[in-house]
Amino acid sequence: MLNGKTAIVTGASRGIGRAIACKLAAQGAAVVVNYNGSEDKAKEVEQEIRQAGGTASIYQCNVADYAQCKKFIQDVIQEYGCLDILVNNAGITKDGLLMKMSEEDFDQVIDTNLKGAFHTIRFASRQMLKQRSGRIINMSSVSGVAGNAGQANYAASKAGLIGLTKAAARELASRGITVNAIAPGFIETDMTDVLPEKVKEASVAQIPLGRFGKPEQVAAAAAFLASEEAGYITGQVLHVDGGMVM
Repeated sequence: MLNGKTAIVTGASRGIGRAIACKLAAQGAAVVVNYNGSEDKAKEVEQEIRQAGGTASIYQCNVADYAQCKKFIQDVIQEYGCLDILVNNAGITKDGLLMKMSEEDFDQVIDTNLKGAFHTIRFASRQMLKQRSGRIINMSSVSGVAGNAGQANYAASKAGLIGLTKAAARELASRGITVNAIAPGFIETDMTDVLPEKVKEASVAQIPLGRFGKPEQVAAAAAFLASEEAGYITGQVLHVDGGMVM
């Protein structure tokens, strides 16, 4: 259980982030629900957690913005007095073929998905170093491991997160801080709901388990990595993809 722990989940207003926030709260953590533009959705998550008897608050922050991140982390620590778990889930997609991809589309995805995680880790780790404990979980993707046509920017950002995870794990391990990544495959979210049926069928054909995963299954993996039981696991990438990448 995570009683007495404070957790930040970035991009927690929907999909996988929402499921992780609710799971951590159900296990006793006080959860900071971060969002950038979806305030109404974030409030729904906060309300859902509170109605279930949990503790939650919402914080707006664009993780791609260094100054915003600094203030965001400082405000959370001031409110809760500690910071035990950081889940870097915030991410965007701007898909397109490499030869047609604009510099802006490439930069925006890297800035949010990869640089955003650097920002939050940089500021959150200061508090965790003082506490001599902490759990950092970065949400990568099978795209960052195997690549995916039409997602050069997204795949690069998610592959970069794996490198960031391993480097941070080595830097922070001596202070009892673990840093791991989760690489989800196709998960039932708003992003996959809009895919054409032919694309869904082709995707399922690549999955040995023969189906898309559920956000709650990714959340269960995150909750494990955030737990005391996972205290001897660091610098690892946990695939939650139905066997797509082995």
